[in-house]
Amino acid sequence: MKYSLTWDLDSFFEGGSSSPALHEKIISIQTGLNDFETAAKDWDPEHDKPEYPAFLELLHSEEVFAKALMQCNSFITGVQSADVSDLDASAIHARIIQLYSKLTIIQTTLKKKITAINAGDWDLLLRKPDFSPLAFALTEWRQQGGRLLSDKEEALLANLRVDGFNGWSAHYDTLVSFVKIPFEETDGSLSQLSAGQAMNRMYADPDPDVRKRLFVEWEKAWGSLAPAFADTLNHLQGFRLADFEAHQDEDFLAESLRYNRIKRETLDSMWRAISAYKQPFLSFLDRKAALIGKDKLAWYDVDAPVSLGDFKSKTFSFDEAVDYIIGHFTSFGPKLAAFSLDAVKDRWIEAENRSGKRPGGYCEDYPESKESRIFMTFTGSASDMSTLAHELGHAFHSHVMRDLPDLNTRYAMNVAETASTFAETIISAATVKEASSDEEKIALLNTKLENATAMFLNIHARYIFEKSFYTERMNGFVTADRLSALMEAAQKEAYQDSLSEYHPLFWASKLHFFIDDVPFYNFPYTFGFLFSLGIYAQSMQQSGNFEETYISLLRDTGSMTTEDLVLKHLGADITQLEFWNQGLEIMAEDVAEFLRLTEKYI
Repeated sequence: MKYSLTWDLDSFFEGGSSSPALHEKIISIQTGLNDFETAAKDWDPEHDKPEYPAFLELLHSEEVFAKALMQCNSFITGVQSADVSDLDASAIHARIIQLYSKLTIIQTTLKKKITAINAGDWDLLLRKPDFSPLAFALTEWRQQGGRLLSDKEEALLANLRVDGFNGWSAHYDTLVSFVKIPFEETDGSLSQLSAGQAMNRMYADPDPDVRKRLFVEWEKAWGSLAPAFADTLNHLQGFRLADFEAHQDEDFLAESLRYNRIKRETLDSMWRAISAYKQPFLSFLDRKAALIGKDKLAWYDVDAPVSLGDFKSKTFSFDEAVDYIIGHFTSFGPKLAAFSLDAVKDRWIEAENRSGKRPGGYCEDYPESKESRIFMTFTGSASDMSTLAHELGHAFHSHVMRDLPDLNTRYAMNVAETASTFAETIISAATVKEASSDEEKIALLNTKLENATAMFLNIHARYIFEKSFYTERMNGFVTADRLSALMEAAQKEAYQDSLSEYHPLFWASKLHFFIDDVPFYNFPYTFGFLFSLGIYAQSMQQSGNFEETYISLLRDTGSMTTEDLVLKHLGADITQLEFWNQGLEIMAEDVAEFLRLTEKYI
């Protein structure tokens, strides 16, 4: 092999969860935060003006500790992901969360103090050379400060989050470590698959019997722990709702909208466009069902490979996937390609297919080292190759912002998913274009359209479910059975009853519902997908070096609202249906091609 399947974490802290350097780092952060807290409490904006040197130093300290905590948190998250049985890592993660809580309390103090600065002095501060580059982020801080409770109340909430809100999110990871899916292989041997292994095989295996048998065991495994998952989800969102009420947020979407820097009319416009444009993607599912000999697809068939004629689904070695990705990134721009190759060579990626790993994939930033790490499980499918490209897109986004002030690198999730999905689109478009036969093109279009249906149908179901769940949770605890009923109803609505069998326990098996970063974690994926299609369309039309235009857009993602970002770089109004229809139409063209090519097989 040219490229390693396992990542290098020792360059950050040698020794995993037992690393002495990690423990020393945590102790130093704890000590430093105490001094930082004292300085923040003692800061008097009135005495600090007109140059505000003390405030500038406080902002520097905030950056130092924010980076240090992310460095530690990314590391221990990686350790946990690579070995879900490492309970020491869970304990260390809890300790880091406590330190994050401390930093949040200090940030609260600063936000409340800058809120008290009168408007005239504030305008003068933002015009000063040291602060003007941070004007957007500091204005956000000031707005957030206006919504905060007293210092004492905010400190209490932050401390309660550690063992309450954050604790329940971490508890989900502990529960997942107990999930094992038994599966009898064709030779009669019994395998005990981790959640990640079972999920990859359940969705990608070409044998419908294997997919169905795995799905039955999958549902049993998650169902056996459903009451515990229900407790976890209820306590997570119960805490959130209490927090919303304390801060007088009557709309449970308000925090997510603020975090993603978008207006409610933008989000509503996106979902209206999708709801009105589902027929092409339902037609794709109907045709896929006919191709595999079914009246309707079951949930576990939606992502199944399609092999027609003599064509067999291609599998790739990790080396082949990397070389393919780098080759096509090169056709877009040299900087993306060179960065991605360096990331692989420097062992930024954990891709080995082995037991004991958590499911899914992600990219984590290590800001002190100016590096990232990518976690996934590579099984050789075209989908896995797309996942690798997706996560490299995330890493590139962080990379091109390395020289910016830290406050200006804190981009929201919806635009984060734009970079990753754009990278994925480059690869999926290339594979379809280079297909050597109609049968191969059909298989590749199927993979590409699976992603589209995930964005427009699956994630729509998640959004509908979360809205229903939050509404019911406001009135009390929602049982596991009721959560499953809400999930199935949401799936039927989103898929417009196009499937024969649904996944009621999806709420338990999907990590994204249990993440404590931000509520409604799922819809930004759909936003990023459609946004990336708009960028991709422009890259195909624009002559010259579009990569530089793209990098300029990425660098602005942390320092303006999403509406302003799109208007500046794409000249579009995302509160209007026209913007969203553009991306939907691009994918509908792929559906039309898929239907045309597969007509002769019906």
